[in-house]
Amino acid sequence: MNLSFSAYYHLLASHIRPQRGRFFLLAALLFGSIGLRIFAPQIMRQFIDSALAGAALQTLTWTALAFIGIALTQQVVAIGVTWLGENVAWTATNALRAELAEHALHLDMKFHNDHTPGELIERIDGDVTELATFFSQFALNLIANGFLLVGILIALFIEDWRAGLAFTVYSFLTIFILGKMKDIAVPHQKARREAEAQYYGFIEEQLSGTEDIRSSGAVGFSIRELFRHQGEILKHNRKSHFKRWIIENAMGLALTLGTLLSIVNGYWLFTTGVITIGTVYLFVHYINLLEEPFWAMTHEIESFQTIGACVERLTEFKAFKREVRNEAGLDVESHPIQLTFSDVTFSYNGDDAVLTRLSFDLQSGSVLGLLGRTGSGKTTIGRLIFRLYDVNDGQIKMNGTHINNLHLDSLRRNVAIVTQDVQLFKASIRENLTFFDRTISDEKIISTLEELELGDWYASLPQGLDSVLETGSRSLSAGEAQLLAFTRVFLKNPGLVILDEASSRLDPATEVKLERAIDKLLKNRTAIIIAHKLDTIQRADDILILERGNVLEYGNRKQLASDSTSRFHQLLQTGMEEVLA
Repeated sequence: MNLSFSAYYHLLASHIRPQRGRFFLLAALLFGSIGLRIFAPQIMRQFIDSALAGAALQTLTWTALAFIGIALTQQVVAIGVTWLGENVAWTATNALRAELAEHALHLDMKFHNDHTPGELIERIDGDVTELATFFSQFALNLIANGFLLVGILIALFIEDWRAGLAFTVYSFLTIFILGKMKDIAVPHQKARREAEAQYYGFIEEQLSGTEDIRSSGAVGFSIRELFRHQGEILKHNRKSHFKRWIIENAMGLALTLGTLLSIVNGYWLFTTGVITIGTVYLFVHYINLLEEPFWAMTHEIESFQTIGACVERLTEFKAFKREVRNEAGLDVESHPIQLTFSDVTFSYNGDDAVLTRLSFDLQSGSVLGLLGRTGSGKTTIGRLIFRLYDVNDGQIKMNGTHINNLHLDSLRRNVAIVTQDVQLFKASIRENLTFFDRTISDEKIISTLEELELGDWYASLPQGLDSVLETGSRSLSAGEAQLLAFTRVFLKNPGLVILDEASSRLDPATEVKLERAIDKLLKNRTAIIIAHKLDTIQRADDILILERGNVLEYGNRKQLASDSTSRFHQLLQTGMEEVLA
């Protein structure tokens, strides 16, 4: 693998361009800092030669003061370079984090099924942090020291062409060797970063399943797996550190040869009377100064080993494309929505069909009761309506238009789902209910809460809509969380609502409130109700019963209920909760 600098810069280019002004200022400060570092030894040489020539004390004093002034100025400029370099790098990488996070949120569900949240966090945050550190140090070290190296060689040529030529050849040979060695540890660093991503994914998975792990006696297995992941990280760490050790020792040998070259060259030129003692000091100082660019380049080359792996992983991540997309389609206009499934077949893995030639016609304003055992494909229907996945065969239409021809954002704005598991975030009540939509007024939010019988709960909040909820709805009862989910739907005002067993975990008193909320929600809306309970399904106009992805029965609810031969009639007689569990 041979990663060019363009591969590194390409990730941040679009985020650095808006900072062109600060970037050019950084370049100016860098050149100024380099010029001062090269010029300062010239003042000291003048001081030494003047002192040996017996110059007046006043002359020596002014020369010394000039040297001190230049040194102080150089320090101030260096501070400015450091601050500006860090600022530019972190501003760009923070923008990259936002870009990658948005990219991840828009990827298909298939991608998220294949990659754990811990792995994505390690890529979006861990890899980008490495990249930020590299670019901030890159601006300060690699570029600055590269220019410093060129400046030193020019200064040496000015003093004596033989010294300049000798050290130019030496410098180019050293840089050539470093360039050849820069990628030797990248494969091991990439493997280490991948192992760390798997490790963090494992940690996230184990922490989220703590109760099940402890109750099933699987703690020992979790610890063994933890050690296994750490062992993988250690193995790749050792290999990458060994490669970096090779680079450092090669650089140490090159610098030793450079020091030997400077001693021999300076001694020869001085004994032949070509240079003065002040110039000998200048040579020695420049050669010592020359070590800085080489060591800086060595450390940056080492950084390339880690950063090269990060860049490759981030490039691979950005290369993932959405399969489900349509940003230029038609808008969903009519309300409520008419929904039609025509011979829809779908499989998650391409082999085992979850739905097979499913067809039904849901008229606008009507309610479909969807029944079936676990794994029969009920939840999959909702995912297909949202276009979290695309069907393998057949068509889904809204208001007579194929959903693939509808603008994806418009489609999802006009469809809402309420499940038994409500996701609430550590944010204010307002943000939880509106998802940062500032067009929704506080008055509308409060009136909706009161309409759904949450007025007393809202009045008890210490800071009203600014009150912060805890992650995972720990500060709410299950019923309050469900009613907040209904509030979201009311504020969204969709044309199609999907209720996926929304009341299956509630106590009877709370369920009464929820039933009243459902009555209000279904008014002038099309709905699909996935339920196990008779009370909820009584609202349905039609009933669809699934069995292993196939239509077992479909028809008008009242007609099926009165037909003693129908499956729905049998469910009503035997108790739907037990049969469909």
